[in-house]
Amino acid sequence: MPVSHPANYGALERKRMVSIKALPKREGEVERVYRLLKGWILEGRLRPGDFLSEVELARQCETSRTPVREACNLLSQEKWIQRIRHKGYVLPPISIRDIIEVYEYRKLLECFTAERAAASATAEEVKTLRDIVAAEDRMDLDMGEFLKGNQLFHTRLGEIARNQRVLEQLVLTLQYVQRLDVLSTQRDTRPVPHRDIVRAIETRNVQEAGRAMAEHINVSRDQMLRLFGS
Repeated sequence: MPVSHPANYGALERKRMVSIKALPKREGEVERVYRLLKGWILEGRLRPGDFLSEVELARQCETSRTPVREACNLLSQEKWIQRIRHKGYVLPPISIRDIIEVYEYRKLLECFTAERAAASATAEEVKTLRDIVAAEDRMDLDMGEFLKGNQLFHTRLGEIARNQRVLEQLVLTLQYVQRLDVLSTQRDTRPVPHRDIVRAIETRNVQEAGRAMAEHINVSRDQMLRLFGS
C-alpha cells in the first residue's frame, strides 16, 4: 500500500494544492481527474499491480491526456501510484511494512482522539457515536454499510477531539485504511466492532477509551497482516 512517512502527510497535501493552483486554466479539470482516480483507488476499482495508461485513463475520464498526466503526477507524489518511464503508471503492491507503519501512526492519532472524547464529549456527541455503531448489531448489515459507518465513526471521533491538526492527519491516514478495508472485504467479511470504545467514552473512562481503541486497531492490523501477508 502506498505510504509516506506520517510527518509528510500534511506536506504532501499542501504540495498537491500548490501544484494544482499553479495551473489556473486547467485547475478544475486536473482536480476533477485527480479526485476521480483517487476515488477509484480508494474504492478498490484500481487494485495493487494494475497498470495505468494515460490514453486509457483519458478515455475513461472523458478528458485529454494533459490533465490525466498532471493528476497522475500528483497521485505519484502521494505514493498512490508509481511512474514507469515512457510507459505509464502502476499501483504498487501492499507491503507488510506499509501496513505496520500506517497502523502504528493510526494508533497514535486515534488513542488520542478516544481519550479526548472520553474526557470532553458532550451528551449529544456521545449519542451520535452510539447511533453510528448501533447498526453493527443488525443481522442484515452488509460490509458496504459497515465500512461507511466505520469511516464515519472514526472521522466523527476525530472531530470530537477538537484538534484540527490531529484531525487533518487522521483524515489522510483513514484514506489509506479505507483502501485496505475495501480490498480486505473481498477476502474476509469479519467486521471489527466499536462497542468497547463507545462504552468507555460513555462512562468517561479516559484510560479505558485509549486501551479499547488500541485493541481495536491492533485487531484490525492483525487482520490485514494475515490477509496481505499470505
